[in-house]
Amino acid sequence: MIKAISEFFLEKAGAGCAVLLCSMLPIIELRGAIPLGAGLGLPLWQNYLLAVLGNMLPVPFILLFIRKIIYWMQRSKIRFFNRFAAWLDKKAVKKSAKIEKCSFWGLCLFVAIPLPLTGAWTGSLAAATVGMRFKTAIVSVLLGVLIAGVIMSLGSYGLVAAFRFFAG
Repeated sequence: MIKAISEFFLEKAGAGCAVLLCSMLPIIELRGAIPLGAGLGLPLWQNYLLAVLGNMLPVPFILLFIRKIIYWMQRSKIRFFNRFAAWLDKKAVKKSAKIEKCSFWGLCLFVAIPLPLTGAWTGSLAAATVGMRFKTAIVSVLLGVLIAGVIMSLGSYGLVAAFRFFAG
């Protein structure tokens, strides 16, 4: 199965499509897509642009619809959804003062840190949960994604160059 997936991306869809799709996935996001593109030999500028674009595509939908999804989950007859929505609201209320205090720059730095669970998905979820304005949130997340992309590109292409130097 892994062979079929890798053949699809490398032979049919191409490395650029693999980077774009990978960067759209939660948790992996741009932090996994840029090293993937570097490993597949994409030029830095192309890899960076595709990863940023893919990472930002879900953001407006998260910002616009997550509150409605949480509201639906709270009223669902499925117990798991009720608990998850309650947990999410509890966390949001607990962190809302910090997020509101630092709002734009706090969210930007949170998204810019290239660690798992600190990317555009989580940042957008936090912004929507505390009621941050759409325009403010999207610009803040975009700036954070751009910074994370630079950090990951420098690290990824530096490692690829070092590996090639020592291997060959």
